[in-house]
Amino acid sequence: MVSERSLEVLRVIVQDYVASREPVGSKSIAERHAFGVSAATIRNDMALLEEEELITAPHTSSGRVPTDKGYRLFVDHLSDLRPLSQAQRHAIETFLDSSVDVDDVLARTVRLLSQLTHQVALVQYPSRSQARVRHIELVALAPRRLMTVIITDSGHVEQRIVEVPGDIDDELIAELRTRFNESVGGLGLLEAAAALTGVPARFAPALQPTASVVAATLLEQVSANRQEKLLIAGAANLVRTEDDFHGSILPVLEAVEEQVVLLRLFSEMEADQRGITVSIGRENESFGLGETSILASGYSSIGGSVSRLGVLGPTRMDYSSNISAVRAVARYLSRTLGDAGSVG
Repeated sequence: MVSERSLEVLRVIVQDYVASREPVGSKSIAERHAFGVSAATIRNDMALLEEEELITAPHTSSGRVPTDKGYRLFVDHLSDLRPLSQAQRHAIETFLDSSVDVDDVLARTVRLLSQLTHQVALVQYPSRSQARVRHIELVALAPRRLMTVIITDSGHVEQRIVEVPGDIDDELIAELRTRFNESVGGLGLLEAAAALTGVPARFAPALQPTASVVAATLLEQVSANRQEKLLIAGAANLVRTEDDFHGSILPVLEAVEEQVVLLRLFSEMEADQRGITVSIGRENESFGLGETSILASGYSSIGGSVSRLGVLGPTRMDYSSNISAVRAVARYLSRTLGDAGSVG
């Protein structure tokens, strides 16, 4: 059983090691922190922490560093989250409020979170598996060229340019727009995909080739919308912290690039009472990310679905500041997307 003082010793070991990347000794703890006890007493507390496998000595006769288990206990007892400064909060608000659409706000979010935390930032697109088609728009660009646009209730806009086999005019554009919106407007993406295949048969035979090309293009757009997707920024931060990884960072970089592993990990993480999920070191081993920590929080999108954003980095990270940043950005993102049924 770890005493309150031993927990406090663990806390300062984590904080000092995160700040300095140097193993922490009992003498420096006694000198730098107001425990009111001798270095010998601190050594006894550290011995107990080591018995509990919460800290370890990386070298003989060195100070101690936290283990994954130690980081977990530290995070579970973390009550003094470091609040963002007023300047940081203002920067978040200003930066996100000037977004022009959902794609822009998410791109800004992931860059901002990376800058605030100095980690790899991850933002999941609003869950598209539950999205519905809000509207289909068709725009003539040339006598035989169209832009097809699908807008979902999550605010996502997907557009394509397509060449059609026959000439198009305003009357045909209006008919195409009306028929496709009548057929798939309000449907979920899976239902919309099934409905699109039957739309060309509703046109006169002479117009069916053009309607078939439009339907096939819209089907591609619906399928693209059903795929889960992450936006990622700050991968260079991993290289800057390469010394915090005992092995190669290549598997981590590959996971960041491929996204599939991170999307699966996101889907399995469950939030604590603070609305934050923290997965540390060996807890990520089955994903090939055993030397990383992932902090994540949910945010609400326009359709009311909840998606995730977070950061990934080495286990030696500033958990207090990073959790505060992730929570704050998630709140601002929910507000920005919620206020802006306009965004998109």
